[in-house]
Amino acid sequence: MGSWNDFNDAQSNANLIPKGTLAKVRLTIRPGGFDDPAQGWTGGYATRGSTGAVYLNGEFTVLEGQYARRKIFTLIGLYSPKGPDWANMGRSLIRGMLNSARGISDKDQSPQAQAARRIGGFADLDGLEFVARIDIGTDAMGEEKNEIRAAVTPDHRDYARIMGTAGAAAPTFSSPAKQAAYDAQAPAPAGRPSWAD
Repeated sequence: MGSWNDFNDAQSNANLIPKGTLAKVRLTIRPGGFDDPAQGWTGGYATRGSTGAVYLNGEFTVLEGQYARRKIFTLIGLYSPKGPDWANMGRSLIRGMLNSARGISDKDQSPQAQAARRIGGFADLDGLEFVARIDIGTDAMGEEKNEIRAAVTPDHRDYARIMGTAGAAAPTFSSPAKQAAYDAQAPAPAGRPSWAD
């Protein structure tokens, strides 16, 4: 507890998750009711702001670790009247999220990888679980806030551990019985999607 005449040790915002933290998160899209079928924006997921910008209103919930259940709110840009940069950043983030969620290297250009980076619509992103790199930005009031600007793909050494995927990172055991006990306590992977076979 700092003293009340010296504020050098006061936390600017103690609630922030430190910049660069990697965490498994689930994306929930808060629907904004804006559709543009010509762009493939259907289902009421997109939001159109007062400036004419269109975005997905993302709520990312940390699933595990010391920040579990914390929510991070980040807009995923779809269109800005100011130019292509915001939409390009949004596309890049979504590509990373799909790579991360579906266990695909960003460098993988195989037909399976390309198929895994396609979505039928924004509904495919709602509920997506992936490994995020947590950043710090500022809100409209100039206050610091956490944001998500990048996903972590299987190329990253910490990906398997955070995603909870077995494989190369899984420990090896001296006996089948120990292996079985470990397997039993590991969470069962959700049904393997067809493109992963």
